[in-house]
Amino acid sequence: MVRLLSFIYPITKKVKSEFNGTLEITWYNGKKHLNTKNANYSYGSLQKILKFGLNKMDLSKCNTVLVLGLGGGSVIKTLGKIIGHNKAIVGIDIDPVIVKIAKEEFKLSKINNLEIICDDAVNFMVKNRSNFDLIIVDLFIDTKIPSPFFEIPFWENIVKACAKKGNILFNASLDTMNENEIINIASFLFKNKFKVEKFEKVNKTNTLLIAKR
Repeated sequence: MVRLLSFIYPITKKVKSEFNGTLEITWYNGKKHLNTKNANYSYGSLQKILKFGLNKMDLSKCNTVLVLGLGGGSVIKTLGKIIGHNKAIVGIDIDPVIVKIAKEEFKLSKINNLEIICDDAVNFMVKNRSNFDLIIVDLFIDTKIPSPFFEIPFWENIVKACAKKGNILFNASLDTMNENEIINIASFLFKNKFKVEKFEKVNKTNTLLIAKR
C-alpha cells in the first residue's frame, strides 16, 4: 500500500542518527530512498553517479570488492547486476543506525556474499590485511567528506589494499573547495602507477576519480 501511495505523494519516515543527524527513508514513485537533510545517500542520484563510474571500468575479473561508506547499499545492488551476485563484498559504515537501515529497510541482510562491518573507515584501513579487486570510497556526512579521507595516510592504506590489477572509485566531492585535495590524491595515485581519470559534474553534481592499475 505504501509503495502505491508513493506514486501520488512521497511518504517519509525520519530516523535520528548520532553521525548523520536526521535520516529520511522516503518512498517516492514506487521506490525507497535514503536521504539526509541535504543529500541522497542511496537509491537516487547517488546510485546513478556510482553506476556511471562503475561502467567506466572493466570488472569482468572482479572477485573481491570493498565499499567504504555503505549507506543504504544501492551500490551493492548495482554491483550485483554488473559483476554477478556471488562475488565477495565487504561494506563498511561508521553509523550503526545506517547499518540497521541497510539491513532492515533495504534487505541487505539477505545478500549472502556481503559482509557488513560497522567501523570507521580510517580504522578499518589501518587494520586491513586483505586485497580487493575494486575499492569504492564514498564517505560523506551529509554533503561533506570528512577531512581524514582527503589525507595521504588514508590513501596509502587504500593503495596497499588494492590488488595488482585493481580499480579504485572515489566519489570525491560535491564542493569545489576540495579541488586541491582531489588533485593531490590523483597525483599520489599516479605516482603509485595508477591510470587516473577525473570526471566532473557527474549527474550534474559530483566529481569522481577513477584509478586503474
